[in-house]
Amino acid sequence: MEKVQLHNTINDASETREVEPRQLLVHMLRDSMRLTGVHIGCDTSQCGACTVLLDQETVRSCTVLAVQTEGVSIHTIEGMECDPTVTALKQAFNELHGLQCGFCTPGMLLAARALLLRVRDPSEDAVREALHGNLCRCTGYQNIVDAVLLAAATLREGEAVAIEEACHE
Repeated sequence: MEKVQLHNTINDASETREVEPRQLLVHMLRDSMRLTGVHIGCDTSQCGACTVLLDQETVRSCTVLAVQTEGVSIHTIEGMECDPTVTALKQAFNELHGLQCGFCTPGMLLAARALLLRVRDPSEDAVREALHGNLCRCTGYQNIVDAVLLAAATLREGEAVAIEEACHE
């Protein structure tokens, strides 16, 4: 099958690569680029394990063809290391035991990040709605919800600024 040139930005690095027209974004990221924080769960967009950001919007990479990302900025969990919102979420997930096996965690973090960028002080119901479609088989969700609420409070208090500054030293 003839390959197609693809130009985009992945985790803030400009990329040009050849892909098959039918290759899914999840496979390009995992198999070609070894960005294994993008998990393959259900292959039907039901579990959220393959969540990535396309131009800062959360999408399920198992339902997007790689060629559809021409010119798009893609972020995986690996590219969010110094993001203050994700850092606050990681700390809260750790503190409140919002993860166990970790399979769902990258998708949960990116979905929660999208919420916290839109809503500074979300309600528990808003957190649950934002995480809807991200499945976890280990935690029962309450610790995840509590962690997102704690991260929101941390961000409102400005503690995440120091986190971001430390990343750039």
